[in-house]
This record gives sequence, C-alpha cells and structure tokens, in this order.
Amino acid sequence: MTLSTLAQRHPRLFDELIRIDRAPAFGWIALQAAALIPTWWWMARRLADGADDPLGLLALAALAGLVWTLRLELRCAPRLGWLALASLGTLAATVLRSGIGPLPALPPLAVGLVAVLALAACLLALLPRRVAAAPVLGLAVLALPLLSSLQFYAGFPLRVITAEASRWLLAPAFEVQREAASLIVDGRLVIVDAPCSGVQMAWCGYFVACALALWAGRSNRHFLARLPLVGFVVLAGNILRNSVLVAFEGAGLALAPWLHEAIGLALLAAVCAAIAWLLLPVSTPRRAMAAQRLTAHAAQH
Repeated sequence: MTLSTLAQRHPRLFDELIRIDRAPAFGWIALQAAALIPTWWWMARRLADGADDPLGLLALAALAGLVWTLRLELRCAPRLGWLALASLGTLAATVLRSGIGPLPALPPLAVGLVAVLALAACLLALLPRRVAAAPVLGLAVLALPLLSSLQFYAGFPLRVITAEASRWLLAPAFEVQREAASLIVDGRLVIVDAPCSGVQMAWCGYFVACALALWAGRSNRHFLARLPLVGFVVLAGNILRNSVLVAFEGAGLALAPWLHEAIGLALLAAVCAAIAWLLLPVSTPRRAMAAQRLTAHAAQH
C-alpha cells in the first residue's frame, strides 16, 4: 500500500504516523530512558549505599552536555540502524534482568552494561552523523558504577604489575625485593595498596580521552587508534606515582597526607595532559612547520 493510498483510506492513521515521525528528539530520548528505569534505580541505590565511587555521574553529565550542545542539530528522523540496536538493547536488558524460560537472570552490572549501551545507541540515532560513536559508547560504559568491581577483579594483578615495575625503577637507588603486591625497600615493608592499583586513574584517563575526542570532533578511527596509547600513558603514570611514593617511604621519609595527595594529583594531571596531547588537533603553527619541512624535503629530492 502506497502512502497516498494509506492517506486516502485511513486519514487519521496517516496523520498519527506523521505526528510520530515529527516527534521531538528529546521525546525519543525520554522514552528510552523511561524504559530503562530499573537500571537507573539500581545505579542510584549502588551509589547511595557507598558501594562505589560516584565518578559515573561525570560521564552521564558529559553525555547530557553533548546532547544539549547539539540540541539544535538533533535528527528529526533517527538513523534506523542505531534505533534498532537501542530497541534490541532495551529488550535484552529487560529479559536479562529477570530471566525468561531457560535464560538465567544476569548480574545487575551486566544488565546495566546492556542498558547504558542501549541508551547510547538511542543517542547516536539522533545525534549528527559527524559525532563519533566510539567515545559516546565509551562514556556510556564509564557511567556505570563499576570501579569497585574493577578493583575486585583487576586490582590485585594491577598492583603486582605496578610493584614489579616500581622495583625495577627503584633498584639503582635502593635494595628492593617484591613479595606479591608489596615491596621491601632497604628492609622496610611498603604495601602497594588498592588505591595504588591505578583503577581510578584509568577511569579518569579514559574519561578524558572520550570527552576530548567528542569535543575535538575526532573520528572513530582516530580515537580507537589512540586508545592503546591512552592505556600505556595511564599505566606509566601510575607506576611513576607509586615509585615516587615508595621511594619516600623506603628512605624513611613519611609524607604528610596532603603531600601524598598532592603528588598523586600532580601525576594525574600529567597523565591527563599527555592524553590531551594525543587526542587534540595539532596546532596551526605545528602544521605549518610540518608542511615547511615536507616542502624542503621534497625540494632536496
């Protein structure tokens, strides 16, 4: 049946379809968010009981800021591929939350992952095509209250890696031995504890990477190509921070709590600056100098 035939036979239905097609983009987002209310409720309860750090709220705020900034450019007709993924994700989150038939109910964090990715797919269906999908999906994942889970599953291996790398860095100046996630520096036992695993620094690093990629208009290819470098910068920054702190402890110089925090914040700022250097556009003077060098090289040959 053609549109003209539908309009002639069912004028009221045709008018309703037009009204739905012209529905504001924020209406679609609100409907998607409403369908995932159980997930938001679980996230709120997990943050309220102190089970996790509230850093995910920054990721949600970044996504909200992105949508608000581009509110005048939101698509009237959503991209069907992303809209279909959003619908399937919402349905999957509903099914996996309670379990239907032979399918067991998944843990809330796994269901929450499906839910936030469904919401991100809904946003991508409405955002301009130039907005890269990868950093939007990354911010959606970072919005989850997952730091305590990452600390539980990945914290100890990261602490062991950090301790071993710190041992190599401190070996020229101290007599250092490693036992599991602890270091014995000149006879003094220094424990590489949970905050030294770098989980929070990793969250901040990837958050900065996603936010800057969206702000600078980086493509998916550009962003994904630099993600391994982001991970390397975060790991190196955490090892350097731990090595500096352990060096003071091993030398018998107990740092005041505020100085301990200041060193950690300084290294975090350095890590974020390095990530910004990786992701932000090359400045015009640097581009001009690079072009001049290429021109001179071509003239010589």
